[in-house]
Amino acid sequence: MKGLYQHCGHQHLNRYLTEFDFRYSNRAANGIDDAKRADILLLGVVGKRLTYQSVAC
Repeated sequence: MKGLYQHCGHQHLNRYLTEFDFRYSNRAANGIDDAKRADILLLGVVGKRLTYQSVAC
């Protein structure tokens, strides 16, 4: 983690590590440019739904 005052809660650690794994594996040094990286990213969301929980105010 770079910077000051950063914290990653235990419940989000898996997502944080998955994001960094994706970014490292799909970087310019491996011959993947921004457009190709975006295409790979969008292929990963096919068939997935984003759901929200209702919050009582």
